[in-house]
Amino acid sequence: MIMLSISPIPAFSDNYIWCVAHNGEAIIVDPGDAAPVLKHLEHHQLKLSAILITHHHYDHVDGIASLCERYPQTPVYGPQNHCPNITQRLSHGQTISLFDCNIDVIAVPGHTLDHIAYYVSDNTPNPLLFCGDTLFAGGCGRLFEGTAEQMLTSLRLISALPANTAVYCAHEYTLSNLHFANSVEPENEQLQQRIQQAKQRRADGLPTVPSELALELLTNPFLRTGKNTVQASVIAHSELKCWKEKDIFASLRKWKDDF
Repeated sequence: MIMLSISPIPAFSDNYIWCVAHNGEAIIVDPGDAAPVLKHLEHHQLKLSAILITHHHYDHVDGIASLCERYPQTPVYGPQNHCPNITQRLSHGQTISLFDCNIDVIAVPGHTLDHIAYYVSDNTPNPLLFCGDTLFAGGCGRLFEGTAEQMLTSLRLISALPANTAVYCAHEYTLSNLHFANSVEPENEQLQQRIQQAKQRRADGLPTVPSELALELLTNPFLRTGKNTVQASVIAHSELKCWKEKDIFASLRKWKDDF
C-alpha cells in the first residue's frame, strides 16, 4: 500500500492545482500557473516527476512550458487533441503507472470534447479521481464544447466508481454549487448538512475538496437527474412537457447557467 501525500496548490482566483507526492517526488495535475507550483516544490523539497493534464483550457495548461523548462525530462500526459506540450497522449481505457500505482484514463467529454480524468484504484487506501472540470463538489462543468448527453454519459461513468472514491476537482466552486443545489432539492437533509460543513471550512480558510463520491451521489443534483425530487423540480422550473433523463440534465444545466 502506497501512502500518497496530496496537496492543493491555489492558483488564480479559485483554481486548485493538485500535487501528488511520494518519496521526494511529485506529480502535478493541471498546472495552469507554474509560479505557485515551483514555489510549492521548492518549499517541500520535491522533484517534479510527471504532469497530468485533463483538458486544454488555459487555467489547466499554461504552466506546462515553464515547468518543463525547469524540469526538462518531465513526461507530460494528456488528451489526444488541442493541448500543447503533451509528450504522451492518452485515450480512454489506457493505463499508465506512476509511483507504482496504476492510473486508468477515463474519457469524460462534455465540458470540452477532449476532457479526460485519471482514476487511481490500486495500491492506495481508497480510490482517487482527478476529474478536472467535469465533476465539481456539488456541481459539474459548463458545456463549452460537448453536449448535455455527452456530459450525462461522462457523469454516469463517474457515478459507477466505488462510493469511497475521493474526488479531486480543479476549482473551489462548492458553496455556489450547493446554493444552486439547495434551490433544486430544498428538502434534502444531507444537502443541508453539507452546506453548513462547507461554510465552516471556508470560514476556517480550508478547501472544501476533495469530496467523496458517496456524498456527491447524495447531494449533487447533476448526479441525481434520475431521482424523482430532482426531476420534479426541473420539470416545474423549465415547464418540460415531454422528457427523458438527458432532457432533465440539459434543463438542469441551463438552469444553473442562468442561476
